[in-house]
Amino acid sequence: MIASGLAGYGDDLKTLVDLSRMGAVVTKTLTLHARDGNAPPRLAEMPSGLMNSIGLANIGCRAFVSERLSRLKTLGTKIIVSVGGFSEREYGEVAACLDEAGGFDGFEANISCPNVKEGGISFGQIPSKAAAVVKMIRSRSARPLIVKLTPNVTDIASIARACVSEGADALTVANTFTALAVDLKTRKPLLGAGTGGLSGPAIKALTLVKVWEVVSTVSAPVIACGGICSADDALQFIVVGATAVQVGSACLQNFRTPELILSGIEEYCIDNHANSIAELRGTFDRGGI
Repeated sequence: MIASGLAGYGDDLKTLVDLSRMGAVVTKTLTLHARDGNAPPRLAEMPSGLMNSIGLANIGCRAFVSERLSRLKTLGTKIIVSVGGFSEREYGEVAACLDEAGGFDGFEANISCPNVKEGGISFGQIPSKAAAVVKMIRSRSARPLIVKLTPNVTDIASIARACVSEGADALTVANTFTALAVDLKTRKPLLGAGTGGLSGPAIKALTLVKVWEVVSTVSAPVIACGGICSADDALQFIVVGATAVQVGSACLQNFRTPELILSGIEEYCIDNHANSIAELRGTFDRGGI
């Protein structure tokens, strides 16, 4: 799958990637109202990754329905719409707006959005708040619902259980890690918003353990996302127990990365006499862990 934010609203990679080979494309996160996003700079390259602080810049769910949704039917793959909000009610209204329009295959709830009613704490950091968002979306739509968890928690398994208990069909593990970079000339944050989210190779090992913690506690499918740049990376997540993977910032270095990963997985399966990745999933030997 192409991770949220990399393909814009879904059609921006059409000329760069053979989307028909992808399991799905996840759109950038849509909110109830249009957002300009955070102050620039919004991106900063790190030695082994990328920091971003986009701030959920988007045209809003209603404009998406009227201006962009119809274009997605030509992509030749599943379309998952990422939804966000600043209250439980907003998540529900975004889901209802999109559900009524139709023309896509499911939701990915981004529960890393700041909860402005709770002092800026992300919904995804408190089990009861995460569960409430899932419950609200589920009350407004019966479409498949994936919940994208934040890794910036002490116990991600408890968040996962809370989401599944209220009807999440699958979980994406995980979003970016909170990070900071300093401009030594000004001695101020390098990004306009201060902190940002770190993605890329630097977070792969950190995300891998998060995926293992979640697959060890819930039976719902887990979609791995974080630092996946090669077939070997993807296969490590599958062996640990992931059902699927999302590729994000690696696309910025090479837009053919998802296709190269697929080809590498196929070669690995042939070399290891596996008829499908289902035969590899969950075969991790935990050793002394």
